Amino acid sequence: MSSSAPTPRALLIWDAPNMDMGLSAIVGGRPNSYQRPRFNAAGLWLLHQAAQLATDTGLDPDSIICEATLFTNVNEANVDGIHSWIDALRNIGFSVFAKPKETADSDVDDNMLEHLSLRISEGNLKLVVVASADGRNFQATLDDLAAKGVRAIVLGFAEECTWAMEDPNLPFVDVEDVDGLFQQPLPRIDLEHLPSGGAWLQPFRPLRALLNRSTDRSDSVVPELGPSTTDDPHAKETLHV
Repeated sequence: MSSSAPTPRALLIWDAPNMDMGLSAIVGGRPNSYQRPRFNAAGLWLLHQAAQLATDTGLDPDSIICEATLFTNVNEANVDGIHSWIDALRNIGFSVFAKPKETADSDVDDNMLEHLSLRISEGNLKLVVVASADGRNFQATLDDLAAKGVRAIVLGFAEECTWAMEDPNLPFVDVEDVDGLFQQPLPRIDLEHLPSGGAWLQPFRPLRALLNRSTDRSDSVVPELGPSTTDDPHAKETLHV
């Protein structure tokens, strides 16, 4: 009895801490619920990418396992606040790897690479999408996969992903090119990408905020996004996954 070929797999790895940081830099602070990604759109986009792969390679699209994963840190003080967000992700088909944020070095970089290595070792990975600007963590592995015939795509913010845009082996997709991922255009005008006619750069906060400004000027620091904050940035996102 002959063994059948392994079932082909398409994999999405969403680096939540890194993507939150990139989004924070673009909007100039903490994103509101309408500026956050809708993960159902990310899941649909992965399914469409898998279908396109099947068309290009002659695979049966229904035979491809589509695995959407998200990796995140969880602050112990914010477990209750992030619980509904994680449940919403799982409810739409995402697998979530959650890791306690015990120290500054308690990131999920190694965990993402370990999971990617596991899928590579299984020998059936045909498509991988990495949503991250972390070229140091991913580029060498993705280049190696591309050289072996695996379709490797980087999904992210163009402002943060020069390494991917300049890599001839890795197709790059800007997050705003994914249909429905954001409910409204992101405020991406900056000094490096001004239109010829000029543009307004809107304030990050109301002028009256100066009346309550702390003397230590800590309010000038862009707050860290993601589950590590005390006030859950994803609390309202359950309506938009």
